[in-house]
Amino acid sequence: MAPKTHPPLKQMNILGIDTSCDDTSAAVVADGELVLSSIVHSQIKHHHPYGGVVPELASREHIRNIVPVVDRALSKANVKIKDLDGIAVTVGPGLVGALLVGLSYAKSLAYVHQVPMIGVNHLEGHILSIFLEDNPPDFPFVALTVSGGHTSVYHVKGYGDYVQLGQTLDDAAGEAFDKVAKILGLGYPGGVPIENLARSGEKDKISFPRAYMSRDSLDFSFSGLKTAVSLYVKKWRQEENVDVEVADIAASFQEAVIEVLTNKLMTAGEKMGIHSIVIAGGVACNQALRDKVRACALEKKMGFHYPRPAYCTDNGAMIAVAGYHRLRMGERAGLSIDVRSKFPIQDLASMTPREQ
Repeated sequence: MAPKTHPPLKQMNILGIDTSCDDTSAAVVADGELVLSSIVHSQIKHHHPYGGVVPELASREHIRNIVPVVDRALSKANVKIKDLDGIAVTVGPGLVGALLVGLSYAKSLAYVHQVPMIGVNHLEGHILSIFLEDNPPDFPFVALTVSGGHTSVYHVKGYGDYVQLGQTLDDAAGEAFDKVAKILGLGYPGGVPIENLARSGEKDKISFPRAYMSRDSLDFSFSGLKTAVSLYVKKWRQEENVDVEVADIAASFQEAVIEVLTNKLMTAGEKMGIHSIVIAGGVACNQALRDKVRACALEKKMGFHYPRPAYCTDNGAMIAVAGYHRLRMGERAGLSIDVRSKFPIQDLASMTPREQ
């Protein structure tokens, strides 16, 4: 007697849209893990002359790019809107004007084509971006989300189940990179120029401060470090015959940031008694940070995971992953859903399908 066969389960295709800051991005992801397409339109050239993101300019560029970016994502994935199982869109945190562009377009697509819509927390997207890679960690794990706007560490117990263990009390790590790059005349954004320059510098040349807060604190603070660099550079430029190069300043600053990030992350991992740690977000592209965390994780016998650079920076694929799991949990967003400039991830626990 021939064995029974079952028809293959239908693939769930989710369109993810993110316009939280200055990248217009859209992606189609199947079953929460297989990226069929990922399109990101960067606005760096528009904001570079101003040394940072200009909110009104970002909104205008999103309006100009949202339709072609989504169309390209669907075309590359060979998926039609009516065949989507869901549309996931970032509703916060982020720039209000920028978020509204993505949400408004997602609402129109969902309404016209009668496709379920899911509102997604941008930070949850970063946490779950690791599931776009092969061999993701098992739950629970500790995740550090580190970017220009956010620096936080979470105990990740499962999909939709996150406990914030620490956060920045002032500047995010990526913001500190941007500000120090401006001080050194390296332009915007500052992460890549500082990382490249630091390779030729001595990381122990200058003893910049490390803010560890209280003994058991898992919170971060980088404002004091930024000020220390600013004061040092001002004095350094006035002195002559000082055996310090600009590369040494970049390397010493970068090391100060990496040391704090790594130590807090490892402390969180040990405190929670987990076996895997994750770093995500734009600053997670930094190779020196990855090397430092990898070495510490190896010493502590912890698994170390991080997304590829394309999924560290803002992208629609990570939003689609978060949307996929929320859709499977029964969540749907009504047309009355609105954006939130501040959206602590712990607020997710109080959101019901109706409230979303």
